[in-house]
Amino acid sequence: MGTETCEQAPSPSTELMPGIFGSGTPGPAPTGDGYAGSRLRHLAWQVVFGGNRYDRAELAGAFGDLGTFIPFVVAYITISHMDPLGILLGFGLFKIWVGLYFKTPVSVQPMKAIGGAAIAHPEAVTPGMIWGSGLFTAAFWTVMALTGAITWLQKITTRPVMRGIMLGLGMSFIIEALKLAQDQPLLAVAAVVLTFLLLNNQRIPAMLVLLAVGISYSLALDPALLGRLAGVSLHFRLPELALGKISWSDLVLGTLILGLPQTPLTLGNAILGIAHENNELFPDRPMTVKTVALDHGFMNVVSTAIGGVPLCHGAGGMAGHVRFGARTGGALVILGLIVTFTGLFLSDSVTLIFGMIPQAILGVILLFTGLELASTIRDIGTEKEDVYVMLLTAGVAVVNMGVAFVAGVALYYALRKGLVRV
Repeated sequence: MGTETCEQAPSPSTELMPGIFGSGTPGPAPTGDGYAGSRLRHLAWQVVFGGNRYDRAELAGAFGDLGTFIPFVVAYITISHMDPLGILLGFGLFKIWVGLYFKTPVSVQPMKAIGGAAIAHPEAVTPGMIWGSGLFTAAFWTVMALTGAITWLQKITTRPVMRGIMLGLGMSFIIEALKLAQDQPLLAVAAVVLTFLLLNNQRIPAMLVLLAVGISYSLALDPALLGRLAGVSLHFRLPELALGKISWSDLVLGTLILGLPQTPLTLGNAILGIAHENNELFPDRPMTVKTVALDHGFMNVVSTAIGGVPLCHGAGGMAGHVRFGARTGGALVILGLIVTFTGLFLSDSVTLIFGMIPQAILGVILLFTGLELASTIRDIGTEKEDVYVMLLTAGVAVVNMGVAFVAGVALYYALRKGLVRV
C-alpha cells in the first residue's frame, strides 16, 4: 500500500487535479473558474497513504454525494422495511474498496430506477425482488464486460452524446434539488449563498459548514433531538445472509420489473459516464468501461448476499465529491469507514442520525452537483450539428437515459453521413 507520510500539500505544479473537467487534456491546476475546490492546494497538511490523500478537502468532498445517498437509504429502511445494516455495510465496504482500488473519487450510489420503483410501490415490491434485481444486475454487467459488448458501446459513443448525457443528468439533479428544498426555502436560499461564498475557500470547506448549519437548524427546530441522540448507544451485530431468502419468483419479477428498466440508466450514467468523467478529470489514473462493468457485477453480488441494495457508480456522484474538494479515493475511504461503522454499531439509530440533515441542505448539495455536472458542456464547441446532438440527448436524458443514448448516437451518425441536415 505504501508508507504513511505527513507533508505539505502539493504546489500548483503538482496538484493532484491534472486538468479542468471537460478539457480532455492534462494541464496545470485550474486557478480561475475550473472544477470545484481546485485551489485547495494550500492546505497546511495532508496524510498520503496508498496513493490517496487524507485531509480537510477529502473529508469535505466525502460528503458531496449525500444528496442522493441519504434520501434513498432512509426510504429503503422506512418504506421498504429493509434492514439498515445490510444496506449500510454494502455501501460502506464498497466505498472503501473503490477508493483504494481506483484512487479517484468514484461514487458508490443506489440504483435510482430500482430504488424509485421500490419506494413508490412498497406494497408490490418486496425485499426479495430488490435482491433479485441485484443478482440480475450483477450477471448482466459481468456478461457485458466479458463479451466485449460494453467496450463496443463505448467506441460508438461520441463527445456530443456524452456531453448531452452529462447535461441531462445535471438538469435532473437540479430539478430534484428544487423539490428537496421547496419545504424549507429560507434555509435553502441561505445555504446556497453560503456555499457560493465558501465554494473555493481553502481553509473552510463549504461542505463542512453546510452540514454544521443543517444540524444546528434541526436542533434549533426540535431541541428534543438532543435527548434522543443522548439515548443512542453502540450495538454491534453482523448482517444476515440474504441469498437463501430469494425465491425464483423474486428473481424473475425483480429482473423484469426492476432490473431491466434500470439497465439503460446504468449504461449511460454509471458505466460510460463515470469512465468518461474519471478519465478526463484524472488521466493519470484511468479506468476502462470493462473494469467498471465488472465492478458492478462484483458489488451487486456481495451487496445482495449481505442484504443490501443494488449499487452503481454515478457520474453525478463523482461530480459531487469533486465539487466539494475530493481529488483522490481518500474521500471514499473516509466516507466508507463512517458508513461501515454506522451500519455495524448504529444501524438501529440510522434514521435519527440521517434525519439531522434537513432536506433543504441535501437539496443544496444536489444542486451544486447538478451545476457542476451540467457545466461540462462548455467544451462542446460551436458546430451546430454537435450542439443539436447534445441538446437532443440532454432533453431526452431527463426522462429516459437509455432512449437518450440511442437517440443521440442515431442523430450523430445520421448527421455525419448526410442523411439529415440541421
